[in-house]
Amino acid sequence: MSPLEPFGARLRTAMDERGPLCVGIDPHASLLADWGLNDDIAGLERFSRTVVEALADRVAVLKPQSAFFERFGSRGIAVLEKSVEEARAAGALVVMDAKRGDIGSTMAAYAESFLRKDSPLFSDALTVSPYLGYGSLAPAIALARESGAGLFVLALTSNPEGGEVQHAVRADGRNVGATMLAHLAAENAGEEPLGSFGAVVGATLGDLSSYDLAINGPILAPGIGAQGATPADLSGVFGSVLSNVVPNVSRSVLRHGPDVGALRTASDGFAEEIRVAFATV
Repeated sequence: MSPLEPFGARLRTAMDERGPLCVGIDPHASLLADWGLNDDIAGLERFSRTVVEALADRVAVLKPQSAFFERFGSRGIAVLEKSVEEARAAGALVVMDAKRGDIGSTMAAYAESFLRKDSPLFSDALTVSPYLGYGSLAPAIALARESGAGLFVLALTSNPEGGEVQHAVRADGRNVGATMLAHLAAENAGEEPLGSFGAVVGATLGDLSSYDLAINGPILAPGIGAQGATPADLSGVFGSVLSNVVPNVSRSVLRHGPDVGALRTASDGFAEEIRVAFATV
């Protein structure tokens, strides 16, 4: 099976053609209830297929949250597999939000689950946690390169608890979050038009001018909508690297289901706000 064009190049094309918006597929029990669905496999399948039908042909990225499928066991994973397949077939790139992180053969097995081309869960990119040391991600980095996939590495997350790890200062005077960004910049050095190894950086974090976000890779920016950030905030947070930012919206779009038209209208509204915000920089 031939490798894909590198994820960074495919993402750059998708962002240029469709805009940079990423919408999550997060079937919370509360959202299923809001849609009038039961918290069961049938409800999960209806929710996921509706989001894919509504959005996979118009947004650059769909980001299923693996945990909300895993909680249903093997039948939930089967729904996730189908959602990934249908989303990619409709033209969206799929970022699997699984935040995997481990060492050695275990990290390699996680990578094979999501980044091996013939895996039923193969995704265009995977979120990973580097907090067993950046070097622990080596198996995932190697397989992503081989498969034409990418990674999004947790660097500066929007949850308040993240600071106790990410803001911790190393012996060299640089904090942990900045260290992860530096690793990613090295990973992406020389790649055109965009590297395949991105960072997760919260849109709610305010002024990040003390960090070097120029990693020559994408920046996945959660926190827009329900967490309080707006598209207009993005330029103040990301400054000169704004064109590489992939803004993520989940609940603020998903709450408009189960009507396909309403989901599209909500997504299109955020996409237009983001377009305006990017155009003013």
